[in-house]
Order: sequence, then C-alpha cells, then structure tokens
Amino acid sequence: MAILKKKRPPRDPEGRMTLGEHLLEARNRLLISAVAVLLATIVGWFFSDQVLQTIAAPFDVARRELNLNAQPNFAGVGTSLDIKLRMSAYFGLIAASPVILWEAWRFITPGLKKNERKYALGFMGAAVPLFFMGCAAGYYAMSKAVPLFMSFTPENFTNIVDFGSYMNLFIRTVLVFGIAFTLPVFLVALNMLGVLRGRTMLKAWRWVVFVIFLFTAIMVPTPDPFTMIFMALPICGFYFIAVGISIRNDKKRDARLEAALNSDVVSDIGEVEDISAPSDIGRD
Repeated sequence: MAILKKKRPPRDPEGRMTLGEHLLEARNRLLISAVAVLLATIVGWFFSDQVLQTIAAPFDVARRELNLNAQPNFAGVGTSLDIKLRMSAYFGLIAASPVILWEAWRFITPGLKKNERKYALGFMGAAVPLFFMGCAAGYYAMSKAVPLFMSFTPENFTNIVDFGSYMNLFIRTVLVFGIAFTLPVFLVALNMLGVLRGRTMLKAWRWVVFVIFLFTAIMVPTPDPFTMIFMALPICGFYFIAVGISIRNDKKRDARLEAALNSDVVSDIGEVEDISAPSDIGRD
C-alpha cells in the first residue's frame, strides 16, 4: 500500500503568507537564534576569565601609572560564579549577533520590495561595524575614566571596588557608545521613510554638536580636552555624513515627485484637448 504524503502548498511568488505561516516562520527563526546564543554562551564560558581580565585592565593602569592601591573585589561567596555566568551570556549575545541579524533579515525579506531589500541590507551592513566601533570607543573611555576617578583616593587608603557593580557600569558605557555611533544610520532610515528631511537635521546642527560634546565630556571626564575632542569628532562626522546622504536623497525624491506631477499635468492636458477637439465625422 502506497504511503500518501501530504503535499505542502506552493509558496506565493510575491512572498505572501498566512498568519499561521508567519508564526511558524517566526518560531523557526527565534529557535535558530536561541540555539546560536546558547552555543556562543557555552564558548564564552571558556573565555570568561580572559574577558574579565580585559575589563579589569583599567585597575592595572591605576596601580601601575598612578601607584594606587586599587583592587576589584567579589562581594559574596557566589558572586564570582554569577559574574562568570553573566559575562558568558554577554559574550554569547555579542558573538551570536550576526546569526540573530541574519535570521531577522530572512524573516523580513519576503515582505520587502527589491529596492527596500537593498536599503535594509545597506542599513544593517553599516550599523554593525559602527556599533562595534562605538563599543571600542566606550572601552577606551572607560580605560581613561577609571584611573581618573581612582586618582582622588587619599594616600594610605585602599580603593576596593565591587566588581559586579563595576561590570554593570562598564557594559552600560560600552553599549551607550555603541548605540551613539549607530544613530546616524537611524537618521538616514527616518529620512528614507520620509519622516525627517535633511535640511531639518542640518538646521539643528549646532544643538546636535553641543549635545555630542556634552555627552563625551560626561562619559570621558578626563582633564585634557584632546581626549574629549578625539571621542566627539567621529560621532559629529557620522552625523554630518547622515545629513549629506539625507539631503541628496531629498533632492532625488523631490525630482521624482516633480517629474510625476509634470507627467500627470501633461496627461490631463492631453485628455482635455482630445475631448475639446472638433470631430471630423460627417464632414465630406
């Protein structure tokens, strides 16, 4: 007796799916992403000691260059295990981020047009390296800020820092800088969607530059102004690049809109002329 196999319905060539198919697709993508994060977290466990040593490097700078008695400390019996688990999870999320982005891309691709796919892929391709550049800038900021704050410790005192609180501050700072470096990508995306025009962004450039320098002054509180300028200039540069791309895109959009309006006007005039033209029927 032949076994009857249930045939799957043919896929829509335009990428349309039912609600059930969307939910099934989302479940598969989330499952693949979760497995990637789990595997990367397991790998991160074996590298957690090296990562923790890298995070604690500013303490070495404070002891070596400032001759301070600064020591990171675990405040409880199970704190070291908790910190290693958290660090492994952070490592897993970062290491598996390419897989997560790829699965998100595969999920949204069927609903996009060809030009929208190109733009979305370009945004993702630009945001990922900018985010990691921002994270590197955040690490540099922490390497400067931690010895500076510890330099206020009086003589003959030991600065014992709870490593759990320090790690939370470190991760937040790195993530804030990473997000700050990707903000120009979101500005261009808003412009592509027609929400924000380039000229509007350009008019606010003084306030934006002021906020960027204020942000870097707070996050990198070093006494010399050169470090602050070194950290602020790349963010300002990315902002003005986003403004330039947005203005260029506005010009192209306005030109296409004007051409479409002109073609509509010409077609309307042609229809009026056809209606008002005298008929030759009945004439000899």
